Amino acid sequence: MSAVHRDPLTAPHRTRYDAVLALGVAVLAVAIALTGGEGTPPDRLGWTLLLAGYVPLVLRRRRPVVALLGVVACVAPYYALDYDPAPPVPATVLALYTVAATGTVRRTLLTGAAVLGPTLISNGLTNQEGELEFLEISGWIVAVLFIGIAVRYYRLYVASIVERAERAERTREEEARYRVAEERLRIARDLHDLLAHSITLIGVQTSVAAHVLTADPERLDREAVARALEEIAGTCRTARGELRTTLEVLRERDTAVGAGAGLVSGAEDLRGPLPGIDGLAALVESGRVAGAEVELSVHADGVPPSVGAAAYRIVQEALTNAVRHGGREDLTVRVGLWTSGSALRVSVRDDGTGGGDGSPGFGLVGMRERARSVGGTLDAGPGPAEGFEVTATLPLSRKGEVR
Repeated sequence: MSAVHRDPLTAPHRTRYDAVLALGVAVLAVAIALTGGEGTPPDRLGWTLLLAGYVPLVLRRRRPVVALLGVVACVAPYYALDYDPAPPVPATVLALYTVAATGTVRRTLLTGAAVLGPTLISNGLTNQEGELEFLEISGWIVAVLFIGIAVRYYRLYVASIVERAERAERTREEEARYRVAEERLRIARDLHDLLAHSITLIGVQTSVAAHVLTADPERLDREAVARALEEIAGTCRTARGELRTTLEVLRERDTAVGAGAGLVSGAEDLRGPLPGIDGLAALVESGRVAGAEVELSVHADGVPPSVGAAAYRIVQEALTNAVRHGGREDLTVRVGLWTSGSALRVSVRDDGTGGGDGSPGFGLVGMRERARSVGGTLDAGPGPAEGFEVTATLPLSRKGEVR
């Protein structure tokens, strides 16, 4: 079946195999000629024409029409000399089949007409009473041509199925690579949001504890130090819990991929509950613990989980940047969320200096990716009067997943 399905024009080692096939059918023709039959047994000239008619079959798949013409050039004088008609039949049938199986229907029909025409003329001149014999010969020729056409269309059908299967496989591989890349970006954003926020809070709380310890050693406020250290421990526990959840998701994802589930299905089930706008109060409280005055205003109902998660992460990163780069002790951060038409508006504005340490980071890139993941937009830059402002517009009607 593999040989039948293979395209004869592109098959490997086709000339070698055709030479072996030509030799085999030539041996068969010799055996037929030696057993005797109708007509004159071939003499030296007849054997020469007979065996020469099998030589062009070596080129039957490289040059099908040339091979057929070579066979006809040797077989026609063989038949004209009224030698035994049976021995050349294998060469003629094989050449006709190859032309039909490798060419178009038009070429096959023209070839059949070109073969039947001279046969009709020669048979009419030499054997005027052999109409039945001519019909028999014509029937075999037509049958061989139609078998070749059928095999050719069968090969085209199989090739189209294989091509569709390969295209589908390439599509699945490309989709898998795309989802892997998207998953890596999502994990990078989650880790950045988690670690940057937690490390910023720990840094601020550690500074508070150090300030209390060094401000007046003789009148040490042990209660303030203990409160600062407890807040640091709480932040570490929270960060450790979120980091463990993220690592468990990754381990479960690796197990699912190893079992053949892939990244195409079941992704949301492995992520756990998404943070949403309900968690903004705790987020604001962590900002207050870090020493900033945070004002929260939320006027939004019916926010999809994916949009709520994007808004939560944007506020988290904006609040972290404000605490880190605010540049003043009495920093005020105003966080507002409200619905406007079919979109959720997010605004985080601080009254700090709006500067940083000049080192490049991924915060703004991550926030923009969060907004784009739900079809929204995000702008960030200096505020109209002072400080830094982050505004985002997140459509509520789009049903997508946060990556």
